[in-house]
Amino acid sequence: MTGLQDRLTPEQVEEFGRELDALRQRIVDDLGEADVEYIRNIIKTQRALEVTGRGLLFAGFLPPAWLAGVAALSLAKILDNMEIGHNVMHGQYDWTRIPELSSQRFEWDTVAPAENWRHSHNYIHHTFTNIVDKDRDVGYGVLRMDTAQKWHPYYLGNPVYATLLALFFQWGVMLHDLEIERVVKGERSWAENVPVLRKIVRKAARQVGKDYLLFPALTGPLAPLTLLGNASANLVRNLWAFSIIFCGHFPADVESFTEEETEDESRGQWYLRQILGSANISGGPLFHLLSGNLSHQIEHHLFPDIPARRYPQIAGEVRDICERYGLPYHTGPLHRQLWSVAKKIVKLALPDKLGQPAPPADSLEHDKRLRAA
Repeated sequence: MTGLQDRLTPEQVEEFGRELDALRQRIVDDLGEADVEYIRNIIKTQRALEVTGRGLLFAGFLPPAWLAGVAALSLAKILDNMEIGHNVMHGQYDWTRIPELSSQRFEWDTVAPAENWRHSHNYIHHTFTNIVDKDRDVGYGVLRMDTAQKWHPYYLGNPVYATLLALFFQWGVMLHDLEIERVVKGERSWAENVPVLRKIVRKAARQVGKDYLLFPALTGPLAPLTLLGNASANLVRNLWAFSIIFCGHFPADVESFTEEETEDESRGQWYLRQILGSANISGGPLFHLLSGNLSHQIEHHLFPDIPARRYPQIAGEVRDICERYGLPYHTGPLHRQLWSVAKKIVKLALPDKLGQPAPPADSLEHDKRLRAA
C-alpha cells in the first residue's frame, strides 16, 4: 500500500484541493428553497410513517397490522436517524436559519444524546478520519478493525463484539461517548465523564420510557405486542445503521493513517485522506435515501456540511477527479461491502501470523520512515 504522502506531488495535491474547493463552492452557491423543501418533505414523511406505525400497533392483535406497524415504525426511525438527524446535526441546513433545522437544537430518536454525538462524530471522527489512535470510530473502542491496532487475546471475540454492536447499535453509539477505553488507560477520569453520563441517563430514560412504557401502556391489553413491535423497529434501525456505517468505513480497500503522516496537513491532503479512508455503496434512489445518502460516504467525508441530497449529483465529478489524479474511488454493492467488512472482522480477530502475515519488522520501520518523509 502506498503511503498517504506518496500519492501525489505537492503541486498535484494543492491543485487537487483547489478543484474540490471549487466543487464545494459551486454547490454552496446553488443552495436554496429546493433543499429546504426536500428536507421538510422528508420530515413530513417521517412523521406520517411514525404516526401510521404507532397507530397500526393499536390493532396489533391482527398479524398483518402488527407487521405493517413495525415496518412503518422501522422506516420512520431509519429516516429520522439517517437522512434527517445525522445530516441536520452535521449543520447541513444551518444556513437556512430555520430553528427546526438547526444542528444545535435538533434531537433524534435514539438513546445517544445529540450533544454528545456532535462532539464524538462531527468533531473527532470527521477531523481525524481513520487516523489510528485519534479517530475513535476505528473499532469504536471495542473492535480491532485495523492491523495497526496491536493484537490481544481479547480480540478473539471480534465477531461476537461486532454482532452485539450491530444488534444494539444505538446503545453502542451512546456508550461510545463515555470513552471507556481512555478511562481504562488512565487518559480520562470518571469525573470528566459525569456531564456526559448525565446527558446519557436523561436521554436513555426518555427513549426507554417512550418506546417501552408509554406507547405500550396506551394500547392497554396489547402492551406486550406493542413493546415487541417497538423493540423490533429499534432492532431493524440498529442493523441498518450498523451496515451502512461499517460499509462506508471498513471494507478491505479503505486505508488508515498514522499521526506522523498527517502532521501539518494541508487542505488538499485532508481531502485526499477523506477519499482514501472512505467507501461508497452503490444502489438506487430509495436505497440512497434510506442510507441518509451515507451510501456516498466519500462525498460526505469531503463535504460533511452540505446537504446530503447533493452527494449523488456530485459523485460523478468526484470520481472523475479521482481518476484524473490516479486515486482509488472505493465503491460496490451492499452485499459485497458487507462481505468485505465481515471478512475483515474475522481476520483481525486472529493473531497477525494466523489472520494475515505481518510484514518484517524492518519493512514496517522502512514504511514508517517513508511515510514520515
